[in-house]
Amino acid sequence: MPELPEVETIRRDLEKEVAGKKIKEVEATGVRTIRRHKSKKDFVSRLEGRKIMGIQRRGKYLLLKLEPQAPPGSAGAGAPKQSDVLVVHLGMSGQLLRAKSAKEPLPKHTHVVVTFTQGGQLRYVDPRTFGELFVTAADDLEDAVPELAHLGFDPLEDVMSWNRFGDLLNARKVKLKQLLMDQKFIAGIGNMYADEILWAAGLRYDRDSDSLSSQEVRRLYRSMVETLQEAIKHRGSSLADEQYRDLFGEVGDFQSQHKVYDREGEACRRCRNPIVRVKWQGRSTFLCEQCQV
Repeated sequence: MPELPEVETIRRDLEKEVAGKKIKEVEATGVRTIRRHKSKKDFVSRLEGRKIMGIQRRGKYLLLKLEPQAPPGSAGAGAPKQSDVLVVHLGMSGQLLRAKSAKEPLPKHTHVVVTFTQGGQLRYVDPRTFGELFVTAADDLEDAVPELAHLGFDPLEDVMSWNRFGDLLNARKVKLKQLLMDQKFIAGIGNMYADEILWAAGLRYDRDSDSLSSQEVRRLYRSMVETLQEAIKHRGSSLADEQYRDLFGEVGDFQSQHKVYDREGEACRRCRNPIVRVKWQGRSTFLCEQCQV
């Protein structure tokens, strides 16, 4: 599943390529992808003719802000306008792809196609169909996606002191990897980047969050921020299945920089001992047992 660096990479691309464009036509062929809407017509009618004003990211969700318009059924030119948001969640295998022309062949598993008045298209592709697109009023966003109302701090956007971070760790008293992946604590980190962050900090996945020294707290916070920023610089991670693609259909490059994830048996890039994989809470966890303590 795409994590914060992959979603943020796509957000930045969308901001450059799509923000400010007006939607001319929408075609939705995947019913499961727009499952929150009562019909395809309902989904399409809430998008066609509207301009995309900007793109935000909250955790692993993309939020495309739409130009305000009078809600359906309202009467008169003076009716109050409603601010809507196109919510995109990529699920396990979702891709948002930019096409310069409608003549470009549609990839297999394309479920939604947005055509712009200025030309070009935005296509949503999803082989496994766990992702979704839906339009909701901005004021109703957290009711539609309750998870957003309970997201923890954003490690890119919400800068805090090491002391504050340490206080948050001490208050939770759970295993470090579990805490890093808890979306109510930190928004956007999943299995892959939790392993990379913990290796960079020299900490084991099963250390208790309230057992860290002040120096270890500093290392963990710095490793978290630097690992995520570096992953974005390399445009995210694409694993062997190459299901993660950026807006231009290109794979990420950060997987070549991974220190532990999916490197079982390979030499640790810090101490040369072999990387091991353990099963923990139903997931594969990769670490160096020599230099992570």
